[in-house]
Amino acid sequence: MPKTIRIGTRDSQLALWQAKTVQQQLEHLGHKTEIVPVKSTGDLVLNQPIYELGITGVFTRTLDIALLNEEIDIAVHSLKDVPTLLPKGIIQAAVLKRGNVRDTLVFKNNEEFLAQKNAIIATGSLRRKAQWLNRYPTHTIVGLRGNVNTRLKKLEDNSNWNGAIFAAAGLGRIGLTPPNAVNLEWMVPAPAQGAIMIACLESEQETFEICSALNHEETEICTHIERAFLNKLEGGCSAPIGALAFIKDEEVHFHGIILSEDGTKKVEAKRSAPLGKHTSLVDECVEFIVERGGKNLVSKNSLKPQKTNVFSSKTLSAGQKDLFADAVKVESSDFIKTTPNRIKTSLLKRPHENVIITSKNGVEALLNNCAAEDLNFKTIYCVGRRTKKLIEQKIGPVKHSAKNAKLLAEHLIEFLDGTEVSYFCSDIRMDDLPTILTKNNITVHEIVAYSTKLEAPKLPESVEGVMLYSPSTVQSFLKNNTPNCVAYCIGETTAKEAAKHFEDVRIAKIPTIESVIEMVNEHYIAKDKKQ
Repeated sequence: MPKTIRIGTRDSQLALWQAKTVQQQLEHLGHKTEIVPVKSTGDLVLNQPIYELGITGVFTRTLDIALLNEEIDIAVHSLKDVPTLLPKGIIQAAVLKRGNVRDTLVFKNNEEFLAQKNAIIATGSLRRKAQWLNRYPTHTIVGLRGNVNTRLKKLEDNSNWNGAIFAAAGLGRIGLTPPNAVNLEWMVPAPAQGAIMIACLESEQETFEICSALNHEETEICTHIERAFLNKLEGGCSAPIGALAFIKDEEVHFHGIILSEDGTKKVEAKRSAPLGKHTSLVDECVEFIVERGGKNLVSKNSLKPQKTNVFSSKTLSAGQKDLFADAVKVESSDFIKTTPNRIKTSLLKRPHENVIITSKNGVEALLNNCAAEDLNFKTIYCVGRRTKKLIEQKIGPVKHSAKNAKLLAEHLIEFLDGTEVSYFCSDIRMDDLPTILTKNNITVHEIVAYSTKLEAPKLPESVEGVMLYSPSTVQSFLKNNTPNCVAYCIGETTAKEAAKHFEDVRIAKIPTIESVIEMVNEHYIAKDKKQ
């Protein structure tokens, strides 16, 4: 755990307010903090409603990537923006005490237009749109995107708009609630609306424990119920689903609703149960709604194509699949399978002055053969941030790590103490590192720690792109497939290999699966704009 807790946040006024609130509470407990603002796709693309962007977690994805890359220690989110399935490796550390849960109508002049046949209301939320049209079917809904300040300005500038809908908490937190605003008590809010959530890495137990001191149990219970309802109906955070749970007199009350996009159809359920005996509330409401055709409304709202158009060469977690845009129908499987080789214990126990490990598979293969305390490694070098982290957790300190094997070789030429290295590698490997070292009079003792099998399946003809994470995944793909699609590569080494075969090769901004997913989404968002 670093001395200073880096707090990741979007850079809008409201997001910064939330981050500063977390900062104040952490510093009150005696912790040093630093706020790290990050822009999200939701902030950058302002000309489309959120649901047309087709991204689950549109406001959280960039922070997820920063967290997984350890550029920040915690991420602060509006919980209503967070997908119900978090990316693998990220967990909810705390939920702060909830603010105003309601939606608010900010109107022009007066509220007389509510009784009129024709009126124009602005919102970028599919849920708000559907509920408003259900209540006022003759009104017109126009899209409204941007931060709170931008949306208020757009409302002011569009003289023919009668009003716009905002989250009451968002307006109130930054002191922008106009006098001509009214809470919509009849509108069921988004699941977890008004709640602030702190996320951290699952592996950082100390960070989790620090943040858990800020957790508000009642808010956590209620938002968990609401998000469970959303998850069980298989709706993303942009689906026309509303949910509200609250606790009063030791009793949990829940109201869930689902609508068609145009608001013409609505199914809702209300249930109550004593606190502590409320665990079946969500299932009862979901069952009630499904029996009345509610789940069909979610299916009709789904924009995902039936045919797979992107294939990942590594099996993706549910949380990772949740990050894809609706225009992407992704499938995944492991193109490469590794098996640890048997290595003589005497070889591992003898002194090794300089050791090179280029993958997590190498680390796991070593530990499969010998206990960490028996490894006699004086100085360790590695490739990759995650490999470094695993080595330092399981074996010992790493003197230097590099992004790829070529960069590591160039570093060793200049700084290696000695003229020999022990290289624990796979039976299938790139030649860059041993070739460069040998040419520079450094002796490389190769120990094949694990075997690699290339097992890519024959992909469907509908596949337009393949996600590749290593040169071996490229080689595996080529065994049964033609490289006539886009190659989305995790890094430069993979891209270099892909460029020998693919015409369209793209490289992720940072070497993580989540960044490759972001690159895929950007491609399909741009593609939709052209159509």
